[in-house]
Amino acid sequence: MFGKNKARNYVSGPRELIVEKKPKSPVSEQFRTVRTNIMYSNIDTEIKTVLVTSATPGAGKSTTAANLAVAYAQSGKKTLLMDADLRRPTTHYTFEVTNQRGLSTVIVNDVPVENIVRETEIENLDIVSSGPIPPNPSELLSSKKMTHLLKTFSMHYDMVIIDSPPLLAVTDAQVLSKITDGTVLVTNVAENNRDKLREAKDLLNKADANILGVVMNNKKMNTKKDDYYYYYGSE
Repeated sequence: MFGKNKARNYVSGPRELIVEKKPKSPVSEQFRTVRTNIMYSNIDTEIKTVLVTSATPGAGKSTTAANLAVAYAQSGKKTLLMDADLRRPTTHYTFEVTNQRGLSTVIVNDVPVENIVRETEIENLDIVSSGPIPPNPSELLSSKKMTHLLKTFSMHYDMVIIDSPPLLAVTDAQVLSKITDGTVLVTNVAENNRDKLREAKDLLNKADANILGVVMNNKKMNTKKDDYYYYYGSE
């Protein structure tokens, strides 16, 4: 059984898990809406592995991935958050765990899968950090071992959320989009560049990715009392 390694307390910094900290906030409600939209995006085929990426850095994809994972866990789904950004990983910072072993470790070495899975203090949520940053991230992510690993996790979890590098920077997200059930594209509305979004969408289409939708980060929601932001934070 996975998840026997206990993670230490997570931080509440730039990647604050607002869905866990403030479950009644408008921001948390929007993450739950995204969760619901994903659940009903494919009627005939169950979505069990979701890739979260962006066109460019700084869009908030890692924040989105982490909070979306919490939203799934809170709904009673056994959830795994996997950090597949083998270039600028963040999950080990968010959950304050060491990154001496993780995804890259199990792909490169003959390490049991259960050795890289950590339980968190959030019920139903486990994490896999990136592991040591390798010199060849794209090759590792496109390996047969990665495909097998993802299939293994999808058999043990109700939902696997995967954080990946930006699309326009490297090919990693394209590679992963081919072996996941769906892809969510995150964009920062304050710095929205339609040309880059269109280019990112074209790359996903070339990879035959199942694009589930776009999360608009930092979109202001006006209310009678205050202004809120649907999603916030940086990578």
